[in-house]
Amino acid sequence: MMRDEEPKNVANDEKQAQIDEVENVSPVPAAVQYSPEERRLVRKLDARIMPIACLLYLFAYLDRTNLGNARLQGLPQDTLHGDPTGNLFGWVNSVFFITYILCQIPATILSKLFPPRLWIGFAALGWGICSTLAASAFNFAGLVCARLGLGLFEACFGPGIPLYMSLYYTKDEMGMRMAYWFGFAAVAGAFGGLIAFGVQHAHVATENWRLLFLIEGTPTIVLAVLSMFFLPDRPEETRFLNEEERQLALERANRGLSGDIGRTVNKKHIIAAFEDWRIYAIGIVYFGSNCALASISAFLPTIIATFGYTDALAQLLTVPPYAVSAVFLCINSYVSDRLQSRGIFVAYVSAVAAVGYILLLTVQDNVHVRYFAVFCITGGTYTTIGVVIAWFAHNLGSETKKATGIPMYMAIGQCGSVLGSKLFPSTEGPRYIKGFSVSCALLFLASLVAIILTVSYRLENRRRDRLYGKPGPDTVVDTSELADQAPEFRYVP
Repeated sequence: MMRDEEPKNVANDEKQAQIDEVENVSPVPAAVQYSPEERRLVRKLDARIMPIACLLYLFAYLDRTNLGNARLQGLPQDTLHGDPTGNLFGWVNSVFFITYILCQIPATILSKLFPPRLWIGFAALGWGICSTLAASAFNFAGLVCARLGLGLFEACFGPGIPLYMSLYYTKDEMGMRMAYWFGFAAVAGAFGGLIAFGVQHAHVATENWRLLFLIEGTPTIVLAVLSMFFLPDRPEETRFLNEEERQLALERANRGLSGDIGRTVNKKHIIAAFEDWRIYAIGIVYFGSNCALASISAFLPTIIATFGYTDALAQLLTVPPYAVSAVFLCINSYVSDRLQSRGIFVAYVSAVAAVGYILLLTVQDNVHVRYFAVFCITGGTYTTIGVVIAWFAHNLGSETKKATGIPMYMAIGQCGSVLGSKLFPSTEGPRYIKGFSVSCALLFLASLVAIILTVSYRLENRRRDRLYGKPGPDTVVDTSELADQAPEFRYVP
């Protein structure tokens, strides 16, 4: 009798152990469970991909936002006939976003058909040339042409980087990598302020703003050439990895899902992206944060100058807020990665930025409080965007849907950049009530939408758990047909 029951008990024990293993999966990324080979591979990828990607974004953002510094260095007087209303400068600032918005979706889908290193390299070469040539502009039309070209080539780069990194990094790793990458936008703000301060005191024959464009545009061309040679292509194509590393990289790319890969485009997933309400919802979040980001990037030196500082000191005082923003972004992204939760972080940092605008609107006489408000705005805004990029890098299920959905919400968000670039005309200074109020309202709206999205994801994950059971930690989900609608796919909330 005892012998008959023993196999049954062993089987039950094994079954219970399997159930316990599935149910007790920790939400914290299991970095300590990586094999030595995988750790070496991640370090190798970081050493090759991250420096190039981060430096490219540093100079992309310098080239995009140096108008704010150039405004205080005589650009309107030299090329815009003084621009007493600030409207011409507003148009020069905002036309960048016309080509940037229109080209993001087709460019990112098209990028799947080309080697990533060549696509990224040629994009960087294009915007580097456009930024450098802006130094030779002598009228409004010349500046507009340079900015339109800048937007076209940066549209081929910005949305493509999250897609490119998702080929090599898992969802547990994307938060910090996106924080490092997008954090260089904040570094660019600080670095740009230092460069502008130095240029302001340079006594050379050419105008200061032209020298600024040359200094910030030329290095991009050099980086573009380096990118073509040193960035790895797709895991299955690159010669940067040996055969063992390539197999491990492919296993990591398919960890948790297996969808359309390689130089292919799934038309059904393009349609699915356009039908996904969550992409439009995150577009609202991105709209509000980019409205604040564009206005801060272009007008922060002007805003700080209204505190009573000289133009040169105002440019120098832009450095600390950007530096703190980079640290704030990295801290929140690290915790977000560890908890594998994004929406709560997006909601609270958007609210922090909105509170900064409330302080600027309500506190008029205390310069220290107003300067603190700038830290809240930059820290909250940059962190919102960085966490959002990581959030949707792995929530769309397939490469094609990511290639469509990522530029979709980014294009919606860049419409906010157009609005932000028009909110601070000179005629409304020094209080800029309309600009501060609109930005504040949009950031509170972004916070609300982020809460709705994270609740929606959590409810959908629970629904799928009830209907289909909890997938194991090593389950490979086939997303080739349904993308993120596959029954075993689980969202990062």
